Amino acid sequence: MKYKRILLKLSGEALMGNRQYGIDPDRLNEYAGEIKSAVEMGVEVAIVIGGGNIFRGVAGAANGMDRVQGDYMGMLATVINSMALQSALEEAGVYTRLQTAIRMEQIAEPFIKRRATRHLEKGRVVIFGAGTGNPYFTTDTAATLRAIEIDADVILKGTRVDGIYTADPEKDPTATKFETLTFDEVYQKGLNVMDMTAFTLSQENNLPIIVFDMNSKGNLQKLLKGESVGTLVN
Repeated sequence: MKYKRILLKLSGEALMGNRQYGIDPDRLNEYAGEIKSAVEMGVEVAIVIGGGNIFRGVAGAANGMDRVQGDYMGMLATVINSMALQSALEEAGVYTRLQTAIRMEQIAEPFIKRRATRHLEKGRVVIFGAGTGNPYFTTDTAATLRAIEIDADVILKGTRVDGIYTADPEKDPTATKFETLTFDEVYQKGLNVMDMTAFTLSQENNLPIIVFDMNSKGNLQKLLKGESVGTLVN
């Protein structure tokens, strides 16, 4: 395998499938199947999921809610998604552990770096919930931070688009896809890969990012085998 340990970042919106909000069980099971295949290949998998299908702190703040309160609500939304994915993975026969940045002992372990690393070494999928545990930080930043802490080889950002384009391909049919980019090129071109805090963390720690289409079956396995899928930022 090209990568031994990965951090898979999934958006909360991806779990909606064709729904307007919430969690689509079919999409959840599809993701669980893809992740199970990666585990069976011998890859150590850690996951961070967003909460945008349930609640976004930024959206709450835009409607007059206190930003800090809204961000904590968003963190709880990520825990709901994490629990749903954990359930789907265990139903598929994959051993998992859920660790959260906010303590909630009845449903998850607190995040402890060494414990997380040990779970990965034993072949368990580790899901990190509740972001960084701090307001004003996105789940992109949480994914990058956790990836660095567990010494992941790469961040795989699974989206519904098959890479990074010159413009939004869903709005601009003339947009062209990049196969590879450097961190500096992303800055220069003003491309939206991750939020700036997460992106800077990745650059400073030489942690590559691959943006790919998670909804195309088999893409994750192709990536792990070293095939060219999505866009690599290195």
